[in-house]
Amino acid sequence: MKIVGIDEAGRGSVIGPLVVSGVTLKENRIKYLERLKLKDSKKISPKRRTILSRKIKKITEYHIVKITAQDIDFLRSKDINLNQIEKIAMQKIIEDSNAAISIIDCIDVKPERFKNEMEKVFPDLKVISEHNAEDKYAVVAAASIVAKVERDLEIAKLRKTFSNIGSGYPSDPKTIKFLKNISYEELPDFVRKSWATVNRYKK
Repeated sequence: MKIVGIDEAGRGSVIGPLVVSGVTLKENRIKYLERLKLKDSKKISPKRRTILSRKIKKITEYHIVKITAQDIDFLRSKDINLNQIEKIAMQKIIEDSNAAISIIDCIDVKPERFKNEMEKVFPDLKVISEHNAEDKYAVVAAASIVAKVERDLEIAKLRKTFSNIGSGYPSDPKTIKFLKNISYEELPDFVRKSWATVNRYKK
């Protein structure tokens, strides 16, 4: 029986893509992930994350969906909120994984509601939906790490041209300075223009 763990990186960022990752393997192979002593990607150094991501990719099937800032802005303009956008990506990963069980780091304030929504779309799928699932399940921690490494690679590419963008998160002073020092009309397409952070500083 195959299990897919799903998590994301870049959900709250104002710059760059939202990356949703799924890691799939047979239930009897979970022990190989557990031996890596995985945890939430935010609790691991960038160097260690990169090493672990390579190891994870060698022993699992992995699936990555990248949703660009432009796509996020377009979908939000159609009244599709971020939870719905992320659900679309998760559903794509579940379809590709062909898993019997999906363990998801829940994006809804009500995990049971989210579980029911996903199981309605996939009647033959058992969904485990929990907050902070990356701290409880190795397969979700693995997905968290893969997503974070992919997201960091995307930001690193942007920094080659725009060295002053910071991490892309509203909590980063470098990112805020970047947004403040550029007019709304000149914002690059990797900025989520529909974000409240951008509207706060647009000129």
